Parts: sequence; C-alpha cells; structure tokens
Amino acid sequence: MSEAVVASHLRENPYELAKSQLRKVGDVFSIDANLIRVLSQCKKAVEVSIPVAMDDGSVEVFAGYRVTHNIARGPSKGGIRYHPDVTLDEVKSLSMWMTWKCALMALPFGGAKGGVVCDPKSLSASELERMTRRYTSEIINDIGPERDIPAPDVGTDGRVMAWIFDTYSMNKGHSVLGVVTGKPLSIGGSLGREEATARGSLYCIQALSVKEGKRVSDYTVSIQGFGNVGAHLARLLHGEGATVVAVSDSRGGVYNPMGIDIPAALAHKQEAGTLTGLANADPVTNEELVELECDIFAPCALEQVVTEENADRVKATIVCEGANGPVTPAADAILEDRGVLVLPDVLANAGGVIVSYFEWVQGLQEYFWREDEVNAKLHDIVGRAFEETWQTRASRDTTMRMAAYGIAVQRVAEATTTRGLYP
Repeated sequence: MSEAVVASHLRENPYELAKSQLRKVGDVFSIDANLIRVLSQCKKAVEVSIPVAMDDGSVEVFAGYRVTHNIARGPSKGGIRYHPDVTLDEVKSLSMWMTWKCALMALPFGGAKGGVVCDPKSLSASELERMTRRYTSEIINDIGPERDIPAPDVGTDGRVMAWIFDTYSMNKGHSVLGVVTGKPLSIGGSLGREEATARGSLYCIQALSVKEGKRVSDYTVSIQGFGNVGAHLARLLHGEGATVVAVSDSRGGVYNPMGIDIPAALAHKQEAGTLTGLANADPVTNEELVELECDIFAPCALEQVVTEENADRVKATIVCEGANGPVTPAADAILEDRGVLVLPDVLANAGGVIVSYFEWVQGLQEYFWREDEVNAKLHDIVGRAFEETWQTRASRDTTMRMAAYGIAVQRVAEATTTRGLYP
C-alpha cells in the first residue's frame, strides 16, 4: 500500500455535520433535548486491525471499522466501503444517516456502516479476498441477521458480500443467508437489488415531475459518478426519455448539451474502464460537471461535492442526491436561498436499503420474489415516503431535507421513548 498521502474529498468533519443537522431537526420539530443527546451518539464503534499477506510476500496492515448508530427500531443495517479516505467519523456519520433513511422508509432497521482504509483498485482479487475475509473475522461477533446486516457501498460489490457471507457461514457451520445483502443471485441475492438505489432515485424524480406538471422526458440531467448508482440512473433516465447531458467517473467526465448516448457510454466504460474518449462528447472535469447547465444534477459518488465554495454556481434547479451527504449544510442554505429543490439522500437514494430489506426478508424465509414484485414494492415504499416528505415540507414551510429528517428522527425518538432506557 502506497505511503503517499491522498488529498481527502472530505472538507469538513462529516460526523460533526450529521450531529449539527440532528440538533437543527430537534429545534424545528421540538424534539426533547434529552432524546437528541441520545440520538447524536453512536451505540457502538469497533476499530480493527486487518493484517493481510500480499501477493509479493509482504504483509500490509489495514484499518477497519464497523459502527452501529441505533437499534431502537430493529437490527442495524448499512454498507461497507473500501476507500483510501475512510475515517471513523465518516463511518459514524454514514451510520447515523442510515438510521434516518431506514426510519423514513418505515423499515424495521437501525443504522450502521463499515469501512476499510484501502484503495481496492490497487489490490489484486486474491488480496481483496484475503482482506475481506480477515475483516469479516475481526467483526464477526458484531454482525449477524438479527444483529447487524452489512451491504455493499463505495468500493465494494456482490463479490465482496459473497466472501463475507461465506466467511461468516463457515464460522457458524451452516449457510446464513441473512447476514449480508447485495449478494449475487446464485447465493441468495434478490432480483432488482443491483439497480435498486438508482431505481429509487428515478421514482423520486418521477414523483417530483408529477408535482411539477412535467414528464421525466422534459428534464436535462447531469450525473456525477458512474458506478453502481450513477450508471444505472443514467440508463434508467435515458430509457424514460430524459436528456442526460453529462456523466463522469473518478477520472473525469464527458459532456454533450444535446445528450450523451448512454448505451454507448456504458459500453465504452465496460471496454476502456473509463468514460474518457467517448465519441460525440467533450471532456469535462468532476468540478465543472457540478456547475453545468441542466435541470437536474445528480451527485452519485462521494460526500461533500457541493459546498459553500461552489453552491452559488450550481445551475440545476433540482439536486437529486444519489450519494450520501454530497451537499454540505452550508451549501444547502445557499441552494435553498436560490430556490434549488434538493431531493435529500435519505429519500432519494433509499432504494438500495429498501431492496436490501427485501433480500433479508427473502433470505430469512428462503422464499424469493419475482423482479416485478420487488420493483412494485419498492415503488410503493418510495412513493409513500416522497408523499409524506412533500406534505411535511408544505405544512412546516421547510425544505425537503428538513421534512425528511424530521419524519425520520421523530420515528426513532418515539421508538426510543416507547422502549425506555435500560436499565
């Protein structure tokens, strides 16, 4: 692992941002200060050392985390990310956001998150597997189908979930389908899981288009991030007739004001491993993409891409948060003043955890659903949550984010009060 220090994408401490958001929700929705104090802390944070034998015979030691924020409404649920910039405070903030997301969607889960400080792109498949299995072994007493259920996140995928599932199951002596979600279909994954996050974002955009008296095909869209969420969202929006004017991955992006040929972009990315060099499109940096002329800007990569510095240059009238925490609170205030509508992460990217919930349920029952059933149930849950958020926004005269967080925090606070403090 290189000793070179990579500049972090995190400009502000995400856990402090998450706690300040929570305090603001407490003020707006008049939630008991004692409850806000309880909810501002994570129930448990585990830090582990992960020694891994590398292919060249050396041993690298990686740092790993697993954080549970809250279990008042059920076992904790949340992804595992592999990224060079992972920090304990980032994982804590993501676990808190997962609690709100699950509560807003009325899922019987609390929030959790995990991470390993590494660059998965620089590891061989065998190194990645050894690291994943050792990480799983280190946190094995903290995860489980009734305790804490991991899932994929930035830098992880179904293959990584398969290794976690196998490592856990081998230690238990039998297959435990419910220990992780986002698994490949051949070992208990759910149909519709891979594109679920993007499909949830699409359903939010569709619901908004109805409120605005438009069709999805009326919108121009720029998408930052061309991984699991961004690529599927681009494909789904393109299929609905929207004009996707720009897409990008970690190396940079491409732009065409008349619209990108998304099937060609997907094929080019598959073949070349990058979007750079796509025909009939001009190069654009990730920084420039944030400020492009379009109706909808969908940040689907990492946190804190819209900040105090660039929020006044965002030309989109709608921001759809496909990623977690891509807009900082300071940027939120600027966008609000400018009349930009933000579809917040806890609403707009909840499709993944919803279908993860479906996968968990199917695994526990060992009875699996058709893809159209999965998508119909997903549509119902996202549609209901959007409507509740929209109505709360109107009745409270507040933002979509504050409305969504308010609904979620009230639900978790009620569960905490109902259960009481132990002992």
